[in-house]
Amino acid sequence: MDSQFLKSSDFIDSDAIEIKNFAAETIRPSQSPLEKAVALYYRVRDGIRYTPYLDFSDPEMYRASSVLRNGYGFCVSKSSLLAACGRAVGIPSRIGFADVNNHLNTPRLREMNGGDLMRWHAFTEFYLQGIWVKSTPAFNLELCTKFRVKPLEFNGREDSIFHAFDADQRKHMEYVHERGSFADVPFAAITKTFRKYSPKLLDNCADDFKTSDGFRGGGDFGADAQ
Repeated sequence: MDSQFLKSSDFIDSDAIEIKNFAAETIRPSQSPLEKAVALYYRVRDGIRYTPYLDFSDPEMYRASSVLRNGYGFCVSKSSLLAACGRAVGIPSRIGFADVNNHLNTPRLREMNGGDLMRWHAFTEFYLQGIWVKSTPAFNLELCTKFRVKPLEFNGREDSIFHAFDADQRKHMEYVHERGSFADVPFAAITKTFRKYSPKLLDNCADDFKTSDGFRGGGDFGADAQ
């Protein structure tokens, strides 16, 4: 196993003291790596609120320790946090990416993104029992309830990726292109793609969440379901 998947990195900063404490509070030393990964998954899935209303040009929105301090993030940042927690407890962890068509996109997010194709959707991959297993901690349980999408469960043995249909059997997520797996968040590549295809994510989106005191971010995405 490549040691880079156990080491702290720029964005997946598993040596940050808050990451270490958060991970240690979540697991028990007696648990197996698989049990620890499952416990960390649910803690990040439901303990960190999902929102895409962030300044995507700000690298701190992608850094695990910053996401933990903020208490909110989007798919990349929550996957970065989960990978950091995995490394903090000795589980080889990395971050994977795919492009997905979101058939249940909200009008506001569709306008910001420039369509329903969401590029660089992220998930965490743990190395467990000799294989890499995908886990997707993006949507917290409360958000799933509001949007009537099926919450993603994770057992540490099977990939946990977005469902093709929601609770009402409407088309939901469609994976259309795999971008590969990385030891750290490829921030420059992500923002280059956003600049080309979804410039409002870097411009208008950032302006939407600035105040007279500077950037705050973390708009309530759940309100769009009402």
